[in-house]
Amino acid sequence: MNAVAAHTERASSPWAPFRRGTFAVLWTATVIANIGTWMYNAASGWLMTSLDPDPLIVSLVQAATTLPMFLFALPAGAIADIFDKRKLLIVVETATTAISAVFAALVWIGWATPGNLLLFTFLIGATGALTAPAWQSIVPQLVPKEDLQPAIAANSVGINISRALGPALGGLMIAGLGIAAPFWFNAISNLGIVGALVWWCPPPKSARRLPAERFVGAMAAGFRYARHNPHLRATLMRAVGFFLFGSAYWALLPLVARGQIVGGPQLYGILLGAIGAGAVGGAFALPWLKSKLGPDRLMAAGSLGTALALVFYGSAREPVLALAASFTAGASWIAVLSTLNVSAQVALPDWVRGRGLAMFVTVFFGAMTLGSAIWGHVAGLAGLPAAHFIAAAGALVAIPLTWRWKLQTGAKIDLMPSLHWPVPLTAHDIEHDEGPVLVTIEYRIDQSNRAAFLAAIAKLANERRRDGAYAWGIFEDAADPGRYLETFLVESWLEHMRQHERITNADRLSQEAVQKFQLEGAPKVTHFIAAI
Repeated sequence: MNAVAAHTERASSPWAPFRRGTFAVLWTATVIANIGTWMYNAASGWLMTSLDPDPLIVSLVQAATTLPMFLFALPAGAIADIFDKRKLLIVVETATTAISAVFAALVWIGWATPGNLLLFTFLIGATGALTAPAWQSIVPQLVPKEDLQPAIAANSVGINISRALGPALGGLMIAGLGIAAPFWFNAISNLGIVGALVWWCPPPKSARRLPAERFVGAMAAGFRYARHNPHLRATLMRAVGFFLFGSAYWALLPLVARGQIVGGPQLYGILLGAIGAGAVGGAFALPWLKSKLGPDRLMAAGSLGTALALVFYGSAREPVLALAASFTAGASWIAVLSTLNVSAQVALPDWVRGRGLAMFVTVFFGAMTLGSAIWGHVAGLAGLPAAHFIAAAGALVAIPLTWRWKLQTGAKIDLMPSLHWPVPLTAHDIEHDEGPVLVTIEYRIDQSNRAAFLAAIAKLANERRRDGAYAWGIFEDAADPGRYLETFLVESWLEHMRQHERITNADRLSQEAVQKFQLEGAPKVTHFIAAI
């Protein structure tokens, strides 16, 4: 076997990332901590059924878990793109350990109430929201580029291993050691992550050409990018259509286990574990399914499976049918979540990756939070079976309603920085905060190409806005046919310089598609800065 073939085989192996000691250590620590998190989730849902069995109150535990992601994921994405990710993770994971230990003590001494349970669940969820974009963004620092795909897959498998083990272990721990035990394990398990992060020494970063973005401006740039990126927007729309209805069984499962099937904490843990086991099993089938179905049909298949699982949950009066529902739900969940996650990843360049993924997380957990509250209310009014059946019908209806938004359309787009746009020549040094900046680009076009030119520049307009322009226009000279002036406004000189760094190879192709209509050499570019 020649060297190239051997390298290709090694890079495609799912075990390749584990040859990197840092990845293996952080992966192991994360799996252990996630087992503790899932034990906490299972124990908190079960504890609430003892403190207040009202369906709406029980469903609020799931809402308190997911709401912080909706509220804080985008700010966290901006922070992850601005600050040192390792230091951020160490600080927030240390805070998570402290908060988890305080609530474990409250449960241990019998001071847990519905109010402080929801409060601490929210706080722990908030720390998770603050670290989620950073965790996703550090993977390229842990493995070389050729091992990135198997590393992402390994992380997904690790999450589902913890999802399979954590709830079942939590149920057994409650039965054997008492309700406080899973909460203590959650606090202790997080210490492994803190230790692994302290031990990790990432390679030094290359020096920035421009100063780091400010927090508010970085958030605004993230919103602007999501608004003007059609590939990411399509992913977000499909996510809303699924998670709003898929949230039903996550919110209502404690009541299904306790009230509908009349089981104990062990059954609840086993049902949650079966969801994780179904997801692990589904993960192994994903490559084959994707090759046969493609991302859009795979997403639809996952939605169909989720609807079937909801019908099973609504009909379950015995553990066997509930177990079948859990396996089906887990396999469907990983099919949908993996498809959506990849669709978001391939739509994002590096400079905005944390914020773009945070936008996906925000929509994901926002829909989960809203759905959890809705289905808890519906269950209180119409009963558990009806809530599951209505959610199943909604999941089915969402398939044709969201079908026009296609997934993973950014997979073949080259989002590497092109750095082909030259820095403007200026008569004197310009302060970073001077602005706004007006950029004008003059084109000379054969009038026979007018329609094609305007169609090409309309696509370029979207990219100008996405990368920093807050106003754009194309003007035709009324006295000189064939002369066109493109204009756009940027907040400051620094933000315009960032536009030069943000432009990708795909953007370069869009510019070339416009410039090919130019009659007399390159377009003339002029920069103006507001004088007052």
